[in-house]
Amino acid sequence: MSTTEATLQHVAAFLAYALAAAEDVFFKIPGSHVVARYVKSSHQNDPGRSVLELILIIFAIRTLLQSRTRADNSGKNFVKYTEQEIDELVDEWTPEPLAQPLDPMEQAELDSLPVIQGATGPKPKLASSGKTVLNLASYNFAGLAGNEVIKERAVETLRKYGLGSCGPPGFYGTIDVHMSLERDIADFLGTESSILYSQDFATISSVIPAFCKRGDIIVADRGVNFAIQKGLQISRSTIRWYDHNDYKSLEEVLQGVEKERKKKRLPLTRRFIITEGIFANDGSLLDLPKVIELKFKYKFRLLLDESFSFGTVGRTGRGLTELYNVPATDVDMIVGSVANSLASCGGFCAGSKVVVDHQRINGTSFVFSAAMPAALAVSASEGINILRDAPSIMTTLQENVRAVRAVLDRVDCVIIPSHPASPVIHLQVKPIPTTSLAPPSASSPPPLKKSLPNSVQPYNPQSFDIIEEERLLQQVVDEALAQGVLITRAKHLRGQELIEPRPSIRLAITTGLSKKDCEKAANVVKAAFIKVLSKRR
Repeated sequence: MSTTEATLQHVAAFLAYALAAAEDVFFKIPGSHVVARYVKSSHQNDPGRSVLELILIIFAIRTLLQSRTRADNSGKNFVKYTEQEIDELVDEWTPEPLAQPLDPMEQAELDSLPVIQGATGPKPKLASSGKTVLNLASYNFAGLAGNEVIKERAVETLRKYGLGSCGPPGFYGTIDVHMSLERDIADFLGTESSILYSQDFATISSVIPAFCKRGDIIVADRGVNFAIQKGLQISRSTIRWYDHNDYKSLEEVLQGVEKERKKKRLPLTRRFIITEGIFANDGSLLDLPKVIELKFKYKFRLLLDESFSFGTVGRTGRGLTELYNVPATDVDMIVGSVANSLASCGGFCAGSKVVVDHQRINGTSFVFSAAMPAALAVSASEGINILRDAPSIMTTLQENVRAVRAVLDRVDCVIIPSHPASPVIHLQVKPIPTTSLAPPSASSPPPLKKSLPNSVQPYNPQSFDIIEEERLLQQVVDEALAQGVLITRAKHLRGQELIEPRPSIRLAITTGLSKKDCEKAANVVKAAFIKVLSKRR
């Protein structure tokens, strides 16, 4: 036997011994038998896979063990500045502002905002002059802001539960007063159940995407408010638009949706009609029985935003269902605000138990926002009790609305698109033939044609100069404030609205003022309009 062969035999024996020793050590590791069986079966089924897995294991081990390094440790690209150069760079550096500076129009609007001294109410006091004014700007329709009974109950609750809820409703934020308020709202409206949200704006914009997804169909009024618009965008559903408060247009759109489904043999999807009770942008009123008739005829679900009709219309403030004597169960989802009429905060969605339970998992604002403070929940419950036990509140509110409208309806230079029963009254500038309010591009209007359902813009939109009209309306606001009446322009996020609402002054009528006070305030507003608009000629 040659020396080479003897050496190879020794090497082979050593390798065999080392392999046996390594195998013995490996099988002493807990779980090693499972790994061995996996490798053996994997190798038999696909040897290439075993090689790939081995490479990945080696790569993972190398990645874990290697030190963190930069791409270039040599420092050859490093620029070392002198102290003088560093000082010069610091002196020359101009940081970007945290927020863009206000433009002249925004600054003028900010300067014109009045500051209230003390709590708000029907007759607040201005901090600048100490003068008491009549408040037609705040959403205090039922006059419950500052109600002594509600204040006492809120103080008692504050001492018992503390200030905040300290958590979202789905975890440890819900307590007994929240569940009591949900029951009170459901019983008051005549629905099976209800759910609370902490912010009224986020209520409708969370309810819509909780039920409407990509592929679903939503038929919406072109005049819906900004919160609904955000909910429609978030849902990513297919949106079909009908002309504002035009029920013939609504039926045509519903027919078109059904014809398209049959023509293309599309599968059945969830289909919703979304609209408002009293529209926030102009104060017009929905014909609820007509919409419910079309809903059942074309098999759609109805989502109704009653943020401004809950607590303002109906014998006891139950909203449109009470006003039109329609069962609340005919509306699939009723969304409302707890802030506008109940002197609290947040919003709600009332409907069937299935509808409510679905939102406890899928309503983003409910899931991720802290629950409403207990004191405000008790205040809202007490407000519902007051509305239920005192129908005279709604009677007084409607008397005040009629008193204001009796004065303002006779103003020739003003357009009022709001319904006569709406406590939200919008006052728009009436254009005159020689006025400069119409932009130069607005010549003779094109012949009327039907608006396209898949476009949010109507075919023949109104032409108006937003900047000029808002300037005039702000002068009216300032003049009215100087005469002791607090009013406000309807504020919008210009450039973000799907349809730019026409500039207007928004009045919020309240039972906190007497009929005589409302007539006095209306006459002040009338005089302010006449004084300001007479100068534009």
